[in-house]
Amino acid sequence: MAPITKKSAAKGKGPKVTKKFVINASQPASDKIFDVSAFEKFLTEKIKVEGRVGNLGDAIKISQVGDGKIEIVAHNELSGRYLKYLTKKFLKKMQLRDWLRVVSTSRGVYELKFFNVVNDEAEEDEE
Repeated sequence: MAPITKKSAAKGKGPKVTKKFVINASQPASDKIFDVSAFEKFLTEKIKVEGRVGNLGDAIKISQVGDGKIEIVAHNELSGRYLKYLTKKFLKKMQLRDWLRVVSTSRGVYELKFFNVVNDEAEEDEE
């Protein structure tokens, strides 16, 4: 006997999900090594909606808020991991991946932080 499969009624037509994400790049932006407007443009061009790039429409709004912060409001399914992936991709493109990292500070909030570089010469001078 064949296994019974359940069919979902109205697949993908559930209640609208609104998610808000914030990418905080104020620290590198204040040091003038990170261009926030270029990053905003990159996200607008690269975020996929329903498997297609450049298909944002009314589903996703990307806006620059304050000094070095980008706010993404999604009215569909969008994961924070995907935004983190795109942020890393932008850092690699701008050759900043060696100095900056993406850290999730709280739910839906990502922050660009500098790597803690230990100065070996200063440690040798202390000895």
